[in-house]
Amino acid sequence: MNIEFTRHRRLRNSDSMRSILRETHLRAEDFIYPIFVIEGESKKKEVPSMPGVYHLSLDLLNAEIEDIVSLGIKSIILFGVPDEKDEVGTQAYHDNGIVQRATRQVKDAFPELVVVADTCLCQYTDHGHCGIVENGKILNDPTLDLLARTAVSQAKAGADIIAPSNMMDGFVAAIRYGLDEAGFEHIPIMSYAVKYASAFYGPFRDAAHSTPQFGDRKTYQMDPANREEALREAQSDLEEGADFLIVKPALAYLDIIRDVKNNFNAPVVAYNVSGEYSMIKAAAQNGWVDEKAIVMEMLIGMKRAGVDLVITYFAKDVARWLKEDQL
Repeated sequence: MNIEFTRHRRLRNSDSMRSILRETHLRAEDFIYPIFVIEGESKKKEVPSMPGVYHLSLDLLNAEIEDIVSLGIKSIILFGVPDEKDEVGTQAYHDNGIVQRATRQVKDAFPELVVVADTCLCQYTDHGHCGIVENGKILNDPTLDLLARTAVSQAKAGADIIAPSNMMDGFVAAIRYGLDEAGFEHIPIMSYAVKYASAFYGPFRDAAHSTPQFGDRKTYQMDPANREEALREAQSDLEEGADFLIVKPALAYLDIIRDVKNNFNAPVVAYNVSGEYSMIKAAAQNGWVDEKAIVMEMLIGMKRAGVDLVITYFAKDVARWLKEDQL
């Protein structure tokens, strides 16, 4: 045949060839591993909707961290599940709160590990919302002071990064001001800048015991149909002092991740959320998918879309697979 065409397959004809030409890579250092800490002793309870994810009491936390560190994972994010809740989430900003105690413990034993503190009220309020509630409405401005107090208490406990996830207007500015006033101007803010009101959060609410007792979070989290709004939210957070930008969820929002990466000069973080995790785990347990292959492809897709870091419940699994592949 007298035709001309390009032979792209020349660059795919062996494992070694594909390996040396691979554009996007996963490393254990790319992951932030979420941990749920609870009150009590000798408690390790698997979250029913999240196989392999546990509630851990503080006496079992160090053993978990040792495993994480041994896998080469450099950072964790702490979520607290307190025994006591009230209408203003007092345990979120108490100096002896569950996340504050966990942070001190981890930093004392593993000072080089980067500890990210999730900064929100929903796990600590008896109504399950991320702010102060009055007559069925979530109040924006009165909530900001409580968020700043929470961030300062977490920084005092030794948190390396503050990660506010509440989506109140002005939350980054309030937290930046509070941290600076308290002498923590060196502590960065990893803002949940683009957080959608997503159906993918269901299993997390099982893990964090944070299901709203009335209504939903659509008045403060974003409409999944909106794209340009994400850029406005991210720009506002950077102007208010954010150092990282989180996009949450990840899998259905890869276009948003790329938009944020293309438009802003800041590290971008994807949250590979609970629903994304649980769907794959359930399918794998039923033999419907190859768990390793699909997880690696999914995370590569997030990195290819532009993220610098991924918060993921798969972090330990992937770190083990990467080690095995190097042997």
